Amino acid sequence: PPCSTMAEKSAKPAKRLSSDSNSHEGATAGEISALEEAFRKFAVHGDTRATGKEMHGKNWSKLCKDCNIIDGKNVTTTDVDIVFSKIKGKSVRTITFEQFKEALQELSKKRFKGKSDEEALQEMYKLIEGKGPGLTGVTKTVASPTVSRLTDTSKFTGSHKERFDASGKGKGRAGREDLVDNSGYVSGYKHAGTYDHKVQGNK
Repeated sequence: PPCSTMAEKSAKPAKRLSSDSNSHEGATAGEISALEEAFRKFAVHGDTRATGKEMHGKNWSKLCKDCNIIDGKNVTTTDVDIVFSKIKGKSVRTITFEQFKEALQELSKKRFKGKSDEEALQEMYKLIEGKGPGLTGVTKTVASPTVSRLTDTSKFTGSHKERFDASGKGKGRAGREDLVDNSGYVSGYKHAGTYDHKVQGNK
């Protein structure tokens, strides 16, 4: 009967929720925690072949910068590099998620001095969870004064000025029509067509 299937369906999500709250990381076997999600986002950043399971040193230091783990006082870029070299295997250039957590544990003692290991580690996780590689630099440059100055059509001069109307909207081909001037005169030459009159007048 349809009633029983409905009941089964609604019972399933409830089960998952309860197992979530019991597990420390908030992740069951099939789901990834916010921490692991952040790890994966940074792990694949800038590398098209990356699977998200291992992280390179470059992306590790980017993660530490973007998530404010490097504060310039307790934790510096050097600390981050040292921990990375210490945790990864000798012949490999990447760390796994498990090693990543070890590295965080190492750094958390420095970053949150005076807190218990457990507390410091939780604070570290908070800095990282839900984050992804920052692309902030990309959007900021568009708003820079230089770019807005270059794209302000009201300040354009010469023939470029003719290509935009008062509101700054491009006129398209109409604004460039004078380029298709077949008279043989340089565009913008004021006395076009006067030569013939002179010659004929002298005859």
